[in-house]
Amino acid sequence: MPKGYWVAHVDIDDPAAYEAYRRANAAAFDKYGARFLIRGGSQQLLEGQARARCVVVEFDSVEVARACYHSQEYQTAKALRDPVSRADVTIVEGCP
Repeated sequence: MPKGYWVAHVDIDDPAAYEAYRRANAAAFDKYGARFLIRGGSQQLLEGQARARCVVVEFDSVEVARACYHSQEYQTAKALRDPVSRADVTIVEGCP
């Protein structure tokens, strides 16, 4: 079964308040076995548009990635993120 990935591009308006989201999202990520492959870091835009921050999170499958996103634990964390950032989040199926 192919892995599932969250690919997120985020602009953060209030870094101090965003830390509350990062602390809160740990409950969902721990529960669903998430592994961060990219969490911020420097990036070089070659084409198109990008947000300031890129995050890639690996899950055992697309189904687990979806379950994590829709979980009460993650939605509680997301409620902390929404007022202080803008994000594009996509779930992507990995190669078989």
